[in-house]
Amino acid sequence: MAEAAVPPLPLIHLHGISRVYGSGEAEVRALDGVDLDIHEGEFVAIMGPSGSGKSTAMNVIGCLDAPTSGHYEYSGVEVAGLTRDQRALLRRHYLGFVFQGYNLLPRTTALQNVELPLIYKGMGRAERHAAATQALAKVGLEDRAHHDPSALSGGQQQRVAIARALAGNPQVVLADEPTGNLDTKLSRDIMEVLKGLNQSDGLTIVMVTHEAEMARYARRLIWMVDGRVERDTPTEQAT
Repeated sequence: MAEAAVPPLPLIHLHGISRVYGSGEAEVRALDGVDLDIHEGEFVAIMGPSGSGKSTAMNVIGCLDAPTSGHYEYSGVEVAGLTRDQRALLRRHYLGFVFQGYNLLPRTTALQNVELPLIYKGMGRAERHAAATQALAKVGLEDRAHHDPSALSGGQQQRVAIARALAGNPQVVLADEPTGNLDTKLSRDIMEVLKGLNQSDGLTIVMVTHEAEMARYARRLIWMVDGRVERDTPTEQAT
């Protein structure tokens, strides 16, 4: 009799995660016992009302904030047991970040903006130039490599920000309101880029959004209320 296949370990495993700010009457429980598994290759959208804990959950996953209690494992490794330097290395080598604000250096070309995090990784000039050029090509901006942000539209600037997140070849891209500063058409363009990266490259994407239309591009929806996961359901993309 054949043995049952062992399911793969989740890439991201949160168990009983709480994040508390302040104490006494000033205490704010931003996360309250969150359990969440995300597997490699998933595209997950996290939604919820203001104050639901969705951005705090993103910050914990991205090692930008530490939980007050609970367990966070990344690829089977307990993140709480890592030193500050080790957590920084995890962010640098395995995670890419895209934010609502593009955070591009204004008097620096698109290519140089994408190269910037590769400098901190210690990558040589020729290697990082090639990696940044490839990342810009993935988001359809290879012909804008030598343009400053001021010469790019909002959608193009966000594509540069996505390319910057991709340049380090991360396992996971964490996108916090990536379409928040864009109109509907540009938002859809950005979501098509993320969807394509997930489907073609198998990139794991975790996105926080308040826009239901943008969440539909994901394959799984996490709905949070009062620091807890209230619903965890597939989207139309997964059916």
